[in-house]
Amino acid sequence: MLPGIMLTMALFLPDSTNPIQSAADHYQHVNTYQATIKSIHSKQPGNPDIIRYYFKKPGYVRIEMIAPVFRGAVLIYSPNSGKVKLWVLGHGKFPSLSLSPENKVIQNPSGQRIDRSDLGALYQNIMTLQDHGKTTVIGQESMAGETALHLDVEAERGFSVNDITRFQLWLNIATGFPLKVISYRADGSWIEQVEMSDYRINPVFPPDFFDQ
Repeated sequence: MLPGIMLTMALFLPDSTNPIQSAADHYQHVNTYQATIKSIHSKQPGNPDIIRYYFKKPGYVRIEMIAPVFRGAVLIYSPNSGKVKLWVLGHGKFPSLSLSPENKVIQNPSGQRIDRSDLGALYQNIMTLQDHGKTTVIGQESMAGETALHLDVEAERGFSVNDITRFQLWLNIATGFPLKVISYRADGSWIEQVEMSDYRINPVFPPDFFDQ
């Protein structure tokens, strides 16, 4: 309980540590987590992707597809092999493929790679924009029954991270975990909107949960 309390205090003391840095620092104490993720891409605004996402440090990822396509497919990335195992019809079922995380077949329309998909990578991208721009604390808001701190991070003109020049994000005040993130291009158009829910922090996964 103590880390969450400390983070909440840090988020709302106006002269304290950067709330995004506080969230990233708190994340250092998280070894595993899982969430349901809904993402909407500007290239396919009418077809949101819904997945169950599981992560274990130092970089194991398991994704279970819920909708709209490849329902039931499972992907597992292992930092040991550096490869992604894809089971099209469900975990352990034929057929299966071993792919590079650079393969665009397993990237979303925004080019998100499975080996760079965890919250640590997100926090790092946001803080990189912070270092080359400005951060605005918009305020406290209610989101899906939870209390969040709404922030806006915008890079200086000419700077971007993976073509992203601005983030809007809503951080859960008790954990620092994002509940919603929207990314934007330099022209102001949005790239992707991601909503996270059903978080479990530091769950214990079965020993073979990330086996390929």
